[in-house]
Amino acid sequence: MLVLSAPLLAGAHPALPGHTHGFASGLLHPLTGWDHLLAMTAVGVWAVGCGRRAMRLLPLAFVSTMIVGGMLGMAGLGRVPLIEQGIAASVLILGIFIAMAAQLPLPAGTFIVGMFALFHGYAHGSEMPATASGWLYGVGFVLATLGLQVLGIGLGLTAQRLNSWKLVRCAGAAIAVCGVYLLCTA
Repeated sequence: MLVLSAPLLAGAHPALPGHTHGFASGLLHPLTGWDHLLAMTAVGVWAVGCGRRAMRLLPLAFVSTMIVGGMLGMAGLGRVPLIEQGIAASVLILGIFIAMAAQLPLPAGTFIVGMFALFHGYAHGSEMPATASGWLYGVGFVLATLGLQVLGIGLGLTAQRLNSWKLVRCAGAAIAVCGVYLLCTA
């Protein structure tokens, strides 16, 4: 029943007035949108399935590229097309990777995660005001992202310890279904 109702949970965060102002807003924002919550946690879960080096490098690639994307968006440099579709695709593809227990070569996985992070970062960087509160928002957003990835790593390690990878693969399938829903509504 939970898997079938997963698309209902996939709706992005509500439009909160002033949601790009200050540290607390940045810290809370990834927790209020299913697109961010699922993608960032999925990076951590998938990293565990890819091995010890991936547990460090995939989250680091995501966060560092997300920061670059955020800075590009804040500066108004470049134009990243299909932002919402890229974010939705990140949820879909990471869910598929988890469901299939995909283990890509580390450079390929790092590149893919980095590309997804570029969409997430640019989307929010372009929405931020060019003030100190915008920068504080960015710091909060980065810390929340790291926290969600650590949560994903913790869930993956717990599943590994309990030998419950079938449950993780089912969760990956549910994440992928949410990604399909997000793509249809983007």
